[in-house]
Formats: sequence, C-alpha cells, structure tokens
Amino acid sequence: MSAPGGELHLALRLNLYRSATLEVPVDLVKAADELGYHSVWSAEAYGTDALSPLAYLAAFTHRIKLGTAIAQLAARPPATLAMHAMTIDALAGGGRVIIGIGVSGPQIVEGWYGQPWGHPTARLRDYLAIMRKVLDRKEPVAYEGTEISLPYRGPGSSGQGKALRSILHAAAPIPLWLASGGPKNTELCGEVADGWLPMGFGSAGDLTPLEQGWKARGGRPADFEIFTGFSVQLTDDVAGTLDKMRPLTAMYVGGMGSATHNFHRDAMARRGFPTEAARIQELWLAGRKDEAVAAVPDEYLEENAFIGDEQRIRRRWASWSPPPLSTGLIVDVPGVEELRLAAALRDGS
Repeated sequence: MSAPGGELHLALRLNLYRSATLEVPVDLVKAADELGYHSVWSAEAYGTDALSPLAYLAAFTHRIKLGTAIAQLAARPPATLAMHAMTIDALAGGGRVIIGIGVSGPQIVEGWYGQPWGHPTARLRDYLAIMRKVLDRKEPVAYEGTEISLPYRGPGSSGQGKALRSILHAAAPIPLWLASGGPKNTELCGEVADGWLPMGFGSAGDLTPLEQGWKARGGRPADFEIFTGFSVQLTDDVAGTLDKMRPLTAMYVGGMGSATHNFHRDAMARRGFPTEAARIQELWLAGRKDEAVAAVPDEYLEENAFIGDEQRIRRRWASWSPPPLSTGLIVDVPGVEELRLAAALRDGS
C-alpha cells in the first residue's frame, strides 16, 4: 500500500495524556525507530503536555521524527511554542520536529487555560503566521492580527512592547501542521499549513475545503502531508476488546464538549454515524452513561481498528483503504508485536 506519488509513511501514536501517571514507552518508540517508522506523535488535553515527552524521547532515538498531535493553541503563545519546537529540534539533532496544532474546544480553552474562545479560525491564522516569523528569523517579529498581535498593544499594555528576533536559530526547518475537522479550519489548513491531521475523516471524506485552501496558495504543495490514523491489537477476544473501547469513545463523543461544541461528536458524524453520535451525546448529557456506552456501534469502533488474531487482521486489512490522499498512517498499538505487524501490513509482507 502506498500514498499518492510515493510510499505511505507509518507513524506511532502515544496516548500519554490520558493517564494519571506518566510512563513513556521508550522501548516501543526505540523499536519504531529501528523499524523505520517515520514519526512518533504525542498529544495533550489537561494532563501530560505534548512537548516534554518528545524532548525526553529525543535522547533515546536517532532518526524518528517527533511530532505533536496536537499541541493546543490556547496552552501557550505562538512564540513560546516556536521556542519549544526549536529547542527540542536542537536537542534531537535537527530536522526531526513536526508541530501539529489544534484549537481544542471551549470547555478546555476557557475552563482550563482561561483564554477566550474568540474566533478559532482567525486565531489559528494569526498563530501560524507568528510562529513562522519566529522560526524564520528574517526580521523582528511584528504582526497585526484580528485575534493575536505582536507587540501587544491591548488593554493593560504598558506600551513598551518591542518586536524581537529569536536568539536561537532553528537547527532545520520545522513543519507546521494543523488538526481540523470542520470546513473553515480545514480550508485554512490547505492554505497556510505544511500538513493536515484530519479529525473524523473516513474513506469517503470530503476534501473540498482542503482543496479550496490549496487553490488559494496556487495548488497543493509537493511536500504537503496528510496523516490519518488506525490501530492494531492482537487478541483472541474481539468482542471483549471492543467492549473495553466503548467507554472512552462514549465519553469523548458524549461528554468531551458541550451540547453545541463537541468536535468528537461532529467527527463521528462526518465518518458516517450522525444518528449514533447524536444519540450517544443525548444519553451521556442526560446522565445515562451506561446506555451511552452501549450505544457505541461495533462498526464505528472497527472502521479503522484491526482487532483479532493475525489472520483476521490481515483479512480486514486486505479490504481496507486509507482515507483519500493520505501520505501517512499514525498507528495505536499496545506493544512491539503489533508494531511489527503494522509495518508488515503496510509493506504487504
């Protein structure tokens, strides 16, 4: 299986942000590095941050790229994220960091970070533009945006802010990717980003917003990347494994957001399950969580999940196609055996 115009990259996803304690799977990441995996990706919500594990892993790995999927926009000013990216890339030897950025939802933006929800698409545009100025070092960073400006001249300003240029030089160019699902942010991604981390993008996904963004910049850049996700788990108990997956899915679709803003509900709907997504959220918000969990369909859980013994996994893989125009697949695996199997599936061996 290959991507349009070349090899389909394989990457590893870490879900450290979901745990109450932090245990970085160094041996798993080292195995991915040795197997030739393209990248390893870390995330954040309101626990473990996305960047610190990558700095730690830089010391144990040699080639594998270090990506955030995602770093939350509200968590830090754009100049701070650029500083983090340059610092980690310098520690890693240069050319290994990819920064994926996303907005999260109003509950986290306002409830955890104390930032205004504002206008997310405009804020993303300003954020990426400032980051690029910091990373490029062509001139002191001055930017007038609709949501973010440097130097700051708003309420409470001393009026003494000065445009500055990063002391640290980037060791190598650092790609900036966007995570998005809705049409406005996806169009922006096509227009200004170096790659896309789609949310709720299945085999029949709509590429129109992304293509509109590409059109605004004169066509798709040759090095523009689209990384989608899947999982592999070897087990003799498929039904039991699906049942273990259901509560987390129900919590995200039903409760990770409000009745009006829930990106996970919307992502499930875009993947062809709008009625089920609405029902799960309705049950969850009504306090009927057990019923919400039971309402998560097997078909949704298995759409991009390969579960069972090796024969079952290989049969399903033979009839599966990654979402259109994908150039990479980020895989969730519980161990090295599945890591190796994922590589074998990708290579057709």
